[in-house]
Amino acid sequence: MKIMVAIKRVVDYAVKIRVKPDKSGVETKNVKMSMNPFCEIALEEALRVRESGLASEVVAVSIGPVQFTETLRTGLAMGADRAIHVEAPENIYPLTIAKILKALVDVEKPGLLFLGKQAIDNDQNQTGQMVAGLLKWPQGTFASKVVLDKEKQVATVDREVDGGIETLCLDLPAVITTDLRLNQPRYATLPNIMKAKSKPIKKFTLQDLKVEIKSDLEVVEVTEPPKRKSGVILSSVDELIDKLKNEARVI
Repeated sequence: MKIMVAIKRVVDYAVKIRVKPDKSGVETKNVKMSMNPFCEIALEEALRVRESGLASEVVAVSIGPVQFTETLRTGLAMGADRAIHVEAPENIYPLTIAKILKALVDVEKPGLLFLGKQAIDNDQNQTGQMVAGLLKWPQGTFASKVVLDKEKQVATVDREVDGGIETLCLDLPAVITTDLRLNQPRYATLPNIMKAKSKPIKKFTLQDLKVEIKSDLEVVEVTEPPKRKSGVILSSVDELIDKLKNEARVI
């Protein structure tokens, strides 16, 4: 079985986000970029499935400008067998990404598609669900545990919901999106980073996949959240009650 993993290049989670002066988006020039953390978890899970003998190949996929190949090299260094880069504009929306992934699935014919549940740059949490709908495949979102049965061709997925743990049994092929507690991604070792430089990255264009970019969304403005006021130290419980009652007006 072949596993396809979608990965995205985002501003590194440790970087302080800055909004562009024209408020058109987030500043990405001269900013450290890295693989989306949820995508790292998705790739790690695919690698563990392959290492257990339940899959034969892991293919990493990324959609965006040429800089996205750097993120694919990271995925190859982690252990992906090969990679696919679809050249596209950077800011495209989940439905278009889902259509591109569907076209790649039609070409590659994987038995399982892993995605991170969301990207930390836009937090949309839509692509996995949309691509599952386009493919008409079963989906298990927010996976915190994945168990595959190769003989029965099913995947058992535990997902965290408000009421506890929900367990789904999915017929393969299927789409699974990964949550934080699924695993701890590995670090790429120096030898594997060197090997990754010689691993193949296949190129596709939107024309090759017969996907047209059409957006029905427009970002009007991006603003920073309001700054929090500094806290105060109170001398007594009576003073606290007074402030809660007369200033905060919550009691």
